[in-house]
Amino acid sequence: MTIGVGGSNAKIELEKLVNMTSQVNSVSEAEFKQRITKAQALMAKHNIAATYIDAGTNLYYFTGTRWYASERMVGAIIPQKGEIQYIAPSFEVNTLNQYMTIKGEIKGWQEHENPYQLVAQTLKDLGITTGQLAIDESTAFFIADGINKATPELTLIDAKAITAGCRAEKSTNEIALLQQAKNMTLEVHKAVARILRIGITVEEVTNFIDQAHRKVGAKAGSYFCIVLFGEDSSYPHGVKTPKALAENDIVLIDTGCQLEGYNSDITRTYVFGEANQRQREMWLIEKLAQKAAFDAAKIGVACGDVDTAAREYLASQQLGPDYQTPGCPHRTGHGVGLDIHEWPYLVRSDRTPLAKGMCFSNEPMLVLPNEFGIRLEDHFYMTETGAKWFTEPSYSIDDPFGYKQI
Repeated sequence: MTIGVGGSNAKIELEKLVNMTSQVNSVSEAEFKQRITKAQALMAKHNIAATYIDAGTNLYYFTGTRWYASERMVGAIIPQKGEIQYIAPSFEVNTLNQYMTIKGEIKGWQEHENPYQLVAQTLKDLGITTGQLAIDESTAFFIADGINKATPELTLIDAKAITAGCRAEKSTNEIALLQQAKNMTLEVHKAVARILRIGITVEEVTNFIDQAHRKVGAKAGSYFCIVLFGEDSSYPHGVKTPKALAENDIVLIDTGCQLEGYNSDITRTYVFGEANQRQREMWLIEKLAQKAAFDAAKIGVACGDVDTAAREYLASQQLGPDYQTPGCPHRTGHGVGLDIHEWPYLVRSDRTPLAKGMCFSNEPMLVLPNEFGIRLEDHFYMTETGAKWFTEPSYSIDDPFGYKQI
């Protein structure tokens, strides 16, 4: 039997888990202000008069305001020079005030009024009548279109240079929050491995993972959860009707939580029972592909070259090439922070140079159609001297959590 897999039950494992968030430091008001200052400097660099930030993770990132997008426009205007201005339905103003960390004037619109005209007027009040207006890339089309029609004298552009330009390089505190979220999920992975038994269902495992995440301090439980057994593991994001666990099945569990809005996202793959030769060979190739990507991650190297390093190794093992299966059908990794998938990406086409503070998943999954899949996913962040793991990769197929190394 694989070390650390099976032999316990949900009750015992939940009782062992403890809250891991007692030392967590929230993002300070000073840090939010620093982010706005950086955004304004980037706007000056790119000759952008102002940036519209829509409700969602970008609004939280810059202002500390937790508000989620709907059919009613809620957002903020960050001018290149001057104070931030909020746009919201009038009946939400008092509530919005309670959620704001960075205070600013809230321009309210009544239900029968056009909020996009309010945006245009707010920009005029800021002295912005011509030039470029950057639109948060997550903004719904109907909002961007409404702003465009209300501000014909302005040129609307993608705000990625501002949003990703700030968010891609994490601060020391952001990295600490990401680190703790990942520590929490790794403990959940260890616990769930111990409750596995023949016949256990995906629903049982998923429910346990959610409870375990709550026990270690994730207030909302699991942010997401993928549990796959046997051949189901060859479908990267799951199947319609999952099978129960059988002896010697591959087990693929991909899950994460949020801590202060920052995401964990870790995948472990191992065997319930005894691994056969084919499983062993493919598992080791997956581990070495993950290592090839990590080793390629150097300051100044293009994100896409990290993906290429993993894919070239797989090709050397007669897998692929490119996105063909048997092989890796998707990118090697994604940026991570307040969004579980965010800029930049470890994919060949992304030529963004790696910089200090950037954080990524590393998961060049192997898919063997009609057999099984293996995904080993850990995250790393960039330091001045290169990449550093948030969580140590799986040790071996027989000892995935490295208990023999402790």
